[in-house]
Amino acid sequence: MASTAAKPVVPPKDLETFREHLRKSTRILALLGAGMSASSGLPTFRGAGGLWRTHEAMQLATPEAFDANPGLVWQFYSYRRHMALNAKPNPAHYALAELAKKKDNFLTLSQNVDGLSPRAGHPSGKLKLLHGSLYDVKCSEFFCSYFETDNYTDPIVPALAIPTDESDPTTTTALEARAKARELDISDESVALPELRIRDLPRCPTCKKGILRPGVVWFGEALPTNVMDDIDTWIAADKKIDLIMVIGTSARVFPAAGYIEEARAKGARVAIINMDRNDAGKGKLFKQDWFFEGDAAQIVPELLKGEIGELGEMMDLRDG
Repeated sequence: MASTAAKPVVPPKDLETFREHLRKSTRILALLGAGMSASSGLPTFRGAGGLWRTHEAMQLATPEAFDANPGLVWQFYSYRRHMALNAKPNPAHYALAELAKKKDNFLTLSQNVDGLSPRAGHPSGKLKLLHGSLYDVKCSEFFCSYFETDNYTDPIVPALAIPTDESDPTTTTALEARAKARELDISDESVALPELRIRDLPRCPTCKKGILRPGVVWFGEALPTNVMDDIDTWIAADKKIDLIMVIGTSARVFPAAGYIEEARAKGARVAIINMDRNDAGKGKLFKQDWFFEGDAAQIVPELLKGEIGELGEMMDLRDG
């Protein structure tokens, strides 16, 4: 029986034209969305209908939700922090980090808050986090300016620990029971959530009054001014942008959607990498653009191989 060759990750003709353009490109943008981290095992909670337990995830990501039920919002974000800390950057994160090291005028704009791009060694000066990070925390009191970055404590307070099932009948000691404890999936509505009191939640160490909140940008809040200014300065620095890669995002929400058109207005060709061809969007692709359908973790390293070579050891900086 004749063997069949494996289907290439990227159509050869498209791969050739993309690599040739990338080789000649000097000013490059990358725009990242939740699909970038899907191969790392993180849920995307995409759009309306993205549920966490019985709650629409988008409805938990608001100042109003936090004011109404800070315990529930913290349980949602503590779950996301825990999941992201236990995930690993995937080859797409590492490939983009390598490209950033090799291309002086390359800037990545990420809508992700999971911290995987920094952990893959992406140079911080070439990575702009539009929506902040799960590992930043700040005081919720209006008159308090406390803000902390890179808080990787998991759980951030004991009351937010992921509950476990310690009912293994084969254990004989408390130590063995803890070792064999199985974390429960609190995204499943059938799993009971621990009841929280206000005093159980993380408190501000500065004002001693406010509850700390995740330092992400919630719906209805402004994006970070310093980040937006840096991006605007980069875009305005030259009349020409050669390429924008749109990875794992439908880019239908502004300002992210606007960056594609800004880049195109400066001559950029657009390359979309996405699992869903519908995310190309009406009028988003021109004849000279590319759409690569599939898993970013497979496609991005293949696209960039001509510039970065084969990926070597992929070290998670959190393990260092």
